Amino acid sequence: MQEKNKYQAGNLQKHFFNKEYEYESFLPSPVNIPYQWNDKRIPVLLEEAMGLLGGLNAYSVLVPDVDFFIAMHVRNEALKSSRIEGTITEMDEAILPEEEISPEKRNDWIEVQNYIKALNTSIEKLEELPISMRLLKDAHKMLLSGVRGEHKCPGQIRKSQNWIGGTNIKTASFIPPHPDNLPEVIKDFELFLHNRHLVMPQLIQIAIAHYQFETIHPFSDGNGRIGRLLITLQLVDLRILKKPTLYLSDFFERNKGQYYDGLTFVRTQNNMDQWLIYFLSAIIETSKNGKELFEKIIALRARYEQSIMGLGRRAKLAHRLLLKLFSNPATNNARAAEMLGISINSANRLINELAKVEILKEVTGFSRNRIFVLTDYLNLFKK
Repeated sequence: MQEKNKYQAGNLQKHFFNKEYEYESFLPSPVNIPYQWNDKRIPVLLEEAMGLLGGLNAYSVLVPDVDFFIAMHVRNEALKSSRIEGTITEMDEAILPEEEISPEKRNDWIEVQNYIKALNTSIEKLEELPISMRLLKDAHKMLLSGVRGEHKCPGQIRKSQNWIGGTNIKTASFIPPHPDNLPEVIKDFELFLHNRHLVMPQLIQIAIAHYQFETIHPFSDGNGRIGRLLITLQLVDLRILKKPTLYLSDFFERNKGQYYDGLTFVRTQNNMDQWLIYFLSAIIETSKNGKELFEKIIALRARYEQSIMGLGRRAKLAHRLLLKLFSNPATNNARAAEMLGISINSANRLINELAKVEILKEVTGFSRNRIFVLTDYLNLFKK
């Protein structure tokens, strides 16, 4: 057990860049050891965070057809996590098929879709694989497929020095470990992820794991998105959440300065406590927002179903379509026909009925190739 006030985040290592410029990389200390905090606020925040996560967990168990709604949570997380890295895609675009996206925005759209695929696939793989660098490398490969960064060794640990901030290594705000040091720090990191015997609350372990991953920065590109994805994977893998219903990218984006300051403070001041307070605060606020979102979804669903009851013999089909739209709230006649196994003409009549009762709204303004959106539902995820 570390003595109070004796935590050491790591040390600087001297190297030469291109055999001419001397620089210092940061080699983090091992994390596969117990951590003893000093700040008395941490146990209070920890208790509140776990209580709120328990409440959020209840919704994922009690809400019927919850997986349909979680699909939109995943899409929202992909949008926010990608936006932190400079990807400009709005939710209105993220729900549309690729052919509806203008060419100049298509790369950004693909990046968001890649994140959705990487997250969903990683969650599924947790049934057979523990969280490991193998799992994260697979996610990384999907993340960078066919987009910016596809030439930066997708799915592979970097073999060259990277840096964060600045236009080059001379002006960098942070330089992660040298490639020669990666095997030892990654081994320790993986042992930490798998260690179920550490005397450490699980949320503290997740917070430290995120810090350590971002400090190691094991890939040439895409580290931020994989690091945020790791948080969700751990929440599910450690059985804190039964379903992936909590994502911190929105909080990190809105509090970006504090996020980077918190990570930097660990490395420069040997103070992990401030990062833990920030992380637990993120869990608390996001859990509250998640609970409120589920409550709004439940109320909106009840309103939709009340309206559908007036559609007579089309009510059953309308209910089936509504469930599909909770996963992706945009459709057209052809897609609706395919989802429901009915003719395009039948789909057209059904969609028009749903538009009349103001469940669906036409968003293109065209007379042909029209797209209809579950706008009130979509708007819940745009706030």
